[in-house]
Amino acid sequence: MPSDPNSNSTKNGGDASVVYVLDDEEPMRLALSALLRSIGLSVETFASSREFLAFPKHGGPSCLILDVRLRGESGLAFQQELAGSGLHMPILFITAHGDIEMTVKAMKAGAVDFIPKPFRNQDLIDAVDQALKRDRERLDVEQANGALRAAYESLTPREKEVMGFVVMGLMNKQIASEMHLSEITVKIHRGQAMKKMAARSVADLVRKAEALKNEPHATR
Repeated sequence: MPSDPNSNSTKNGGDASVVYVLDDEEPMRLALSALLRSIGLSVETFASSREFLAFPKHGGPSCLILDVRLRGESGLAFQQELAGSGLHMPILFITAHGDIEMTVKAMKAGAVDFIPKPFRNQDLIDAVDQALKRDRERLDVEQANGALRAAYESLTPREKEVMGFVVMGLMNKQIASEMHLSEITVKIHRGQAMKKMAARSVADLVRKAEALKNEPHATR
C-alpha cells in the first residue's frame, strides 16, 4: 500500500499519467503529492523502495521522483536495481546532498533530471512534464512494436522465409531458386507477406524487418 493514506489523486481515466514519489520524509511526500495533484496528476507516494516495488504499477505514462538518500538505502543503488528488474520508467532525482559526481552517475544510468533541494515548484513541474512525455513516447513505440510483432507472427513459416529473402534484396526468381519453388508461388507468398505486414513497398518491409530485429524486450 502507498505510505500516505491520501496519496491518490483524482484519476483521469485509464490513460491518466501517474507520478510515483519515493522519499522517506513524510513532509516531502505530502508536499510533492499536493503540488502534483494541483495540476491534475495522479500521485502515489512511498516511504521505502520495498513499498514501491510491491505496489501494482500503472500501465500508462508514469515517472518516479526518487530521493538520492533513503533511510538505510541508496537511491542510486535502487536506480540500478530497477534497471536490472526490467521496470522502465523515467526517474527524477531530488536531493539535498547532491554533487557533480553523483549527478553524472545518475544521468549516465538513465535519470532524466537531478534536482537539488530546495527547488522551485515550476522547475519540478517542468521536469515531471518532460519525464511523462518521454514515457508516453516510449509506450507509443512499444505499442507499435507489439502490433508489428503480432503481424509478423501471423505469417506462415514459408511467408517468413520469403520475407527474409526479400529483405536480403533477392528477386522473385532468385528466391524461387533458393527455395526450390516456382516463381509464381514465391510471388504469392511475397504478396501475402507484404499484405499481412501492411508494407507499402519493399523499402517499407525492410524498415519493419529492421524494427523487429532491434525490438527491445523490456517489460513494465
